[in-house]
Amino acid sequence: MSKKSWRGIDPDRVAGRIRRAMIEHVAATTHHSRRGALKNAFAYGVDYVLTDFGPGWPAAISRNRFNLWSVRDRDHGGARGEGRGVDWFREVLAAHGFDHGNARLLLLTQPGFLWFQFNPVSFWIAMVDGAPHAFVAEVNSTFGQRHCYFCAHDDFRPITASDRMIAEKRMHVSPFQQVQGRYLFNFGMTDSAINIRISYENGDQGVLATLSGTRRRATNRSLLGAALRRPLGAARVLALIHWQAMILAMKRAPFLRRQPPPAALLSDGRGHGDTAG
Repeated sequence: MSKKSWRGIDPDRVAGRIRRAMIEHVAATTHHSRRGALKNAFAYGVDYVLTDFGPGWPAAISRNRFNLWSVRDRDHGGARGEGRGVDWFREVLAAHGFDHGNARLLLLTQPGFLWFQFNPVSFWIAMVDGAPHAFVAEVNSTFGQRHCYFCAHDDFRPITASDRMIAEKRMHVSPFQQVQGRYLFNFGMTDSAINIRISYENGDQGVLATLSGTRRRATNRSLLGAALRRPLGAARVLALIHWQAMILAMKRAPFLRRQPPPAALLSDGRGHGDTAG
């Protein structure tokens, strides 16, 4: 699908001018805590970028080529390693009847560091008038699997931080959790901050995960600082995931071997949200 085939709009041109990229560096904190009798909790810093894929990125980060930091279309939007980037998200929105031709389509993700890329979760976001109206949580497991959860209200009204968007769990993510239950997403996004809450609930078991950080324009200085402050990027994140797995194993948490992936790449949580907060 070409850039101009979605609502007849070329996303790289507005009013006849090449637009400047929106690319932000979100120096965030993620916190995880386990629900149930066996307790475990941890928090660490992580670097995300938020971008609309326009031209003119800082020299320290690139799209679709090697750099200190990078975001590659093949890593997002579609099957793992076979992504089509933002074109895939456009098709998903169109298939779900999303009828906002002026929407700004964003990706919130951990960029690859040098040669290595891994994201536990990235978010495709459809913004209208500065507010999210739909999003896809693109979830990856350390087993090499991916599943995407589409979330929106039935009428595609704005999603507020108090709205709980509900999706049934479809994919095996942690060897210490079953493939059943549901996710409850609270998606908070303002002009200055990201605050996302994901509660996985399976009876009295589950995990609460949060991601919070300030939105600032990405600069070479901020990106170089991130490389020094949290070296190795996604490789560091993957090492921390395995470290926490070792802690749970030592605590004798029940272990579930790798389960088959879901047949479909995408599941629809639309209309399953509420405003209970």
